[in-house]
Amino acid sequence: MAHDTQVTGVVSELTAAKLLMTSLGYEVAKPFAPEVYDLLARDPVNGKAYRIQVKTLRVRTDRDNALVVYARKSNGQPYTQDDCDYIIGVNGNRAFMFECEGLTEYWSTEQTAKKRWIELGASA
Repeated sequence: MAHDTQVTGVVSELTAAKLLMTSLGYEVAKPFAPEVYDLLARDPVNGKAYRIQVKTLRVRTDRDNALVVYARKSNGQPYTQDDCDYIIGVNGNRAFMFECEGLTEYWSTEQTAKKRWIELGASA
């Protein structure tokens, strides 16, 4: 049986793929061979494909409900622009997409996330 964190990761990836397709109309693919990124998504407007890393977004109630995405690889290093173009943080049926900047953690409030991050599924 899969470990709970593996199940959570797969559910987050499926949620991100669904929201990319329904919210933005992207085409979404998953690599057959293991890659650093989780999904490949093609923008229907500009035709470009983007490498996307999916992570679980956590709401830090001890930090005024800050939205936090931990973006470390299994070796503890941050994802860089060589690894992926965007990171999607998933919490339930909500997700936020933002550019990979090589940070180990991405923090935002609800208000700043609406300005700096792309919310997927806000109306989906």
